Amino acid sequence: MSHEQMSQEQIIEEPYFIGTPGTPWGDIEKKNWFAVQEVKRSYTDDVVSVIEAYRQRFDVEQYGTLEYSNLGSENYPVFAIKSRNWQVTRPLLLITGGVHGYETSGVHGALRFIDQHMEHYSKHFNIVVAPCLSPWGYETINRWNPWAVDPNRSFYEASPSAEAAHLMTYVQKIEKHSGTQVFAHFDLHETTDTDNSEFRPALAARDAKPQSSWNIPDGFYTVAHSEKRELEFQLAVLASVAKVTHIAPADENGGIIGSPMIAEGLIEYSATELGLCMGFTNAAYVTTTEVYPDSANATPEECILAQVAAITGGLDYLITNRN
Repeated sequence: MSHEQMSQEQIIEEPYFIGTPGTPWGDIEKKNWFAVQEVKRSYTDDVVSVIEAYRQRFDVEQYGTLEYSNLGSENYPVFAIKSRNWQVTRPLLLITGGVHGYETSGVHGALRFIDQHMEHYSKHFNIVVAPCLSPWGYETINRWNPWAVDPNRSFYEASPSAEAAHLMTYVQKIEKHSGTQVFAHFDLHETTDTDNSEFRPALAARDAKPQSSWNIPDGFYTVAHSEKRELEFQLAVLASVAKVTHIAPADENGGIIGSPMIAEGLIEYSATELGLCMGFTNAAYVTTTEVYPDSANATPEECILAQVAAITGGLDYLITNRN
């Protein structure tokens, strides 16, 4: 999850292959960018087929359609999986993956949690999982949607991102119908080498604003909401993940991707102000997970297991410590 906050790293100076340096993208540049994107994997095969297999155990709801056929792409249905036998006395839990579609372990970590752990934790929580908010981004391995909009900067009223807008509307309906607000939210992400090689240069070109490259952290870290840090909760998440994979160390400036570390493997952002997914509800406990899939010290399977461990570690803490 690349943040537009400037770090102390090297400013990106090499011109991007689309656009004119110093001039923000208009419709022509965005269409040119969209035209060079290629489908590299299948949302239907990798995600929807797995979700369909859950229908016997859980409630599956299509909460929207991303209508991109007018661009020459597809229309994508987006789904949420809900635990059954909801009770008003149970807190409401939200898990989101694939807000940035290219962040693979977030999608498959959410699906793995559903398959292996959701029935157990549904004894304690009413659970909603939206495993892949950005299916076009999943297929083309992108952080933006087809309009060159970052869904994870778009969780606010009148959002320019249909990926964000559909989920916010859906969650608001659930809260209204159930009479409860989201209590805890886990948003599953990755930080990848392509953040430096592709996505930050594209961001600099799109907005005609300087961006810096990062020292990509080798390991897992989490991002807390600065207005509701809940340190012990975050530490429980990290302790659980540390049993599966390594936690990211601080860089030479004592931080991670340009932000000061609060604790080992933990930074924070003003999530609501930035329009981040983890900031759109009033949940008391929120965290964004960050896995490094390009590490020589972690396999794709370990990245998925780390996402699952983050959720289960946080939930075990809440079961024991919530009021």
